[in-house]
Amino acid sequence: MEKKRRRFQFRWKSDRELWLLSVIPVIWALIFCYGPMYGLVIAFTKYRPGMVMGSGEWVGLKYVNQFFSNPDFPLILRNTLAISALNLLVGFPAPIILALLLNEVRTGLFKKTMQTAYYLPHFISWVVTASLFFSILSSEGILNQILQLLGVQTKKINYLGEGRYFWAIITAANVWKSVGWSSILYLSAIAGVDESLYQAGAVDGLGRLGMVIHITIPGIMTTIALMFILRIGDILNAGFEQQLLLGTEQTRSYYEVIETFAYRYGISLSRYSFGAAVSFVKSVCSLILVLTANFVVKKVSDLSLI
Repeated sequence: MEKKRRRFQFRWKSDRELWLLSVIPVIWALIFCYGPMYGLVIAFTKYRPGMVMGSGEWVGLKYVNQFFSNPDFPLILRNTLAISALNLLVGFPAPIILALLLNEVRTGLFKKTMQTAYYLPHFISWVVTASLFFSILSSEGILNQILQLLGVQTKKINYLGEGRYFWAIITAANVWKSVGWSSILYLSAIAGVDESLYQAGAVDGLGRLGMVIHITIPGIMTTIALMFILRIGDILNAGFEQQLLLGTEQTRSYYEVIETFAYRYGISLSRYSFGAAVSFVKSVCSLILVLTANFVVKKVSDLSLI
């Protein structure tokens, strides 16, 4: 016990500035992330607005069972997993590739211009993004005009009204908005790679591609592994705003996911206990996925989040 206390005192003295800087984020997390968790009790009680939390009739897993037994559950699960899988397969490597490409740009002004262009979509709201995609993909949109001009198609197609195109469209929208912002973390990791390794690689005759494969990527593999673990835990978060804004009644069987289902049949119908139960199930599954991914990655590469 005394040894642990001395070790903590040593760490406090050596990293005192870092401890002080972490105070505000920790307080924020306690208030806005952990504080509201007491509200999960309404997932197991008959709650009505105005009631004291936990004062309603205890119903146990009634609303959880209602969610699993809902006729739309297989469809919701399919859409959630499909959209999340596409976001993972396309959206996860995209910022890594972008960071590697930007790192190879040597012209300072051009590099900064490209970085700004890729970062901007992150700050554009989904309302504006949806309007942009509607103007491009509607039957009177730019895409139809270009394809007809090139002779690729003879009649106009409302791509946002066709369910078979929706998963590709939502994936493209998610990647377009997030790829630039997500690449910042990987650019920071690349900047931390020892410069002497590149000098040694140049002496050994490695070209630019060889340095990327044998030096840069291994140098940021820890960051990649940790981000992969977090993305696996986020796999049930298939989106909310983008589905409601880009989805139409014709594509509902393709865009309805867990979040929109909880909103439509929980919050909109004032069934707050049901909506909380759906969110509770999703959170538990996400925690299990994070722990599983962490275990697998640790076994394979000896890297872990915890």
